[in-house]
Amino acid sequence: MATIKHISSKNADYGAAEAYLTFEHDEFTMKPTLDENGRLVPRQDYRLDTLNCGGEDFALSCIRANLRYGKNSKREDIKSHHYIISFDPLDAADNGLTVDRAQALGLAYCKEHFHGHQALVCTHPDGHNHSGNIHVHIVINSLRVAEVERKPYMDRASDTRAGDKHRCTAAAMRYFRSEVMEMCHREGLYQIDLLNGGKNKVTEREYWAKRKGQAKLDKENAVLLAEGIAPRQTKFETDKDRLRQSIRAALSKAKSFEDFSAVLMQDYGISVKESRGRLSYLTPDRTKPITARKLGTDFDKAAVFAVFQQNAHRAAVKIQGGQEYQPPISEGIRQQKPAKITPHPDSPQRLVDIAAKRAEGKGIGYERWAKTFNLKQMAKTVNFLTEHGFTSPEEVDAALTAAISEQRTTGEKLKELESKITANKELLRQISVYRKTKPVHVGLKTAKKPEQYREYHRSDLTLYEAAVRYFRERGLKKLPAVSKLQAENEALISEKNGLYTEYREQKARAAELQKVKSNLAAMLRQERTKEVRRDWER
Repeated sequence: MATIKHISSKNADYGAAEAYLTFEHDEFTMKPTLDENGRLVPRQDYRLDTLNCGGEDFALSCIRANLRYGKNSKREDIKSHHYIISFDPLDAADNGLTVDRAQALGLAYCKEHFHGHQALVCTHPDGHNHSGNIHVHIVINSLRVAEVERKPYMDRASDTRAGDKHRCTAAAMRYFRSEVMEMCHREGLYQIDLLNGGKNKVTEREYWAKRKGQAKLDKENAVLLAEGIAPRQTKFETDKDRLRQSIRAALSKAKSFEDFSAVLMQDYGISVKESRGRLSYLTPDRTKPITARKLGTDFDKAAVFAVFQQNAHRAAVKIQGGQEYQPPISEGIRQQKPAKITPHPDSPQRLVDIAAKRAEGKGIGYERWAKTFNLKQMAKTVNFLTEHGFTSPEEVDAALTAAISEQRTTGEKLKELESKITANKELLRQISVYRKTKPVHVGLKTAKKPEQYREYHRSDLTLYEAAVRYFRERGLKKLPAVSKLQAENEALISEKNGLYTEYREQKARAAELQKVKSNLAAMLRQERTKEVRRDWER
């Protein structure tokens, strides 16, 4: 699940960014790590490239550009922007993600979205907590040195011009997140929905508060353990962690907003307020409430009120004798509950064809291993059949056929969504081209020498005419709002993300059933062979 985060910096020392990327730093203080001789310790493994630096050092190139345009000279100016794309730790093992491949993806992403800026692109193989997640750093000079194509999130002319500065707005971050999701879908990497928030939202500040708090607690507990005293607390919790726990506890008892408010206040001293369709929570030790948006989607109005409905429904069922209403089954139709098969890392593997391997020249040692391996896989296959309620090969065949059908259906839906997303992006691009070249077309009408004007502006006029033709072919008499198109695209990408996850699960489920089917057929063949041999011996 790739994520992207942004950090802006007012540090005028551009060389510090490269030093951070290429030398070891303390993860808490961000100060460089020194060896016993007081020298910087180089990072063991990384990839580093520069863009738009004209063959110069990144820092020197940025300073020259700032002087040329007279920008970034004040202390309060944002000098650089730092974007970090972190990939899922499982992508390396499951999807073949390497440091080199991640660096190539980072370079392509930088060229697409920050190509008007001087940039450093650096990939590291591990994260702060040594979880094994490959991540890419993109550091850009805040000053733009070349004019860029207008993107959907750009709402000012200065967002495209050379000599102006990059702005990381909320709309820009949504666009960057959607592009990260699209990149991961395209590359077959794991991905979560970055556009609609998480159930528990952990900000950068809260993340580091937890890391530092846990480190301090571990140090204190080590002293207690050395003295033979059992620690009372082993897991550090932030104020937001405790608030989330209190809210969930109150939700489990509430059937209405009034119940919820009363339980929160009486049991935990927390007041909850609804304003303009949003919830906020005020704890006893604070003067400013914490909005649900900062806690996660589990705590917003929609999720909270959905819990009220569920609790009220359960209470009504309990009052009616604990029997939940079931719709009647149509006459002549037997209701069946399909087996839901979740692929497991310890699922059965395909049996080894020992005879075929022997024919290839494998020795007695390999044969002994293969026999042991096959016995284990047979046991796993029998367990699988039992766990999922299969009683015959025909039932396995039916389940496999259904799984393949589901996978194909989902794949077709994914293709439809991809076509819509591609069409939307092309429409956005044509609108951008149209807006950029329209003044040139208008100028042609008032030009004193039209032929010379047309020749001089031939490239822009060709692009303008192509855009107009594109709109005409699609029957667009009035161009849609860019913001509306982008919002539609983000919704499509979110939908695609959910389907893509479902597609991967269905694909794994079909592969698992295919192995089980193959193993079962081999096991039945062996059983029939044994029966024939016993009959012959008798």
